[in-house]
Amino acid sequence: MVGESGGLFKNAMYYAALAMEGMGVAIICVGVVATTGIFLYRAWMHRSADQFYHSYRRGMGKSILLGLELLVAGDIIMTATHNFNLHHVALLGLLVLIRTFLSFSLEIELNGYLPWRRPIEVNKNGNYV
Repeated sequence: MVGESGGLFKNAMYYAALAMEGMGVAIICVGVVATTGIFLYRAWMHRSADQFYHSYRRGMGKSILLGLELLVAGDIIMTATHNFNLHHVALLGLLVLIRTFLSFSLEIELNGYLPWRRPIEVNKNGNYV
């Protein structure tokens, strides 16, 4: 009885990890296609791509970051439930390191400042946001 529940849990976690990874890949693919389509449509309608390039890169970066988050989540689930050995933990650590570097560099590129150096904004009531 105990072995069956462990097997059932392990199978559920396997499919949860696959679902997470599949959603990550889908979000990256759909995000890239959608943002490119919107960019091309706007550029064609206004006969100028320059004014929409920043929003295009921002949308592209957001979809890549969200997809990477889900891919890492799937890898964490898979490593914790199926492949908990030094090789897979080291591989997961490397993936998290790469994802962190990409996230950090995309954040700087998209916003133009370091994440902890966000400009102070004041709302219409004069309060800091």
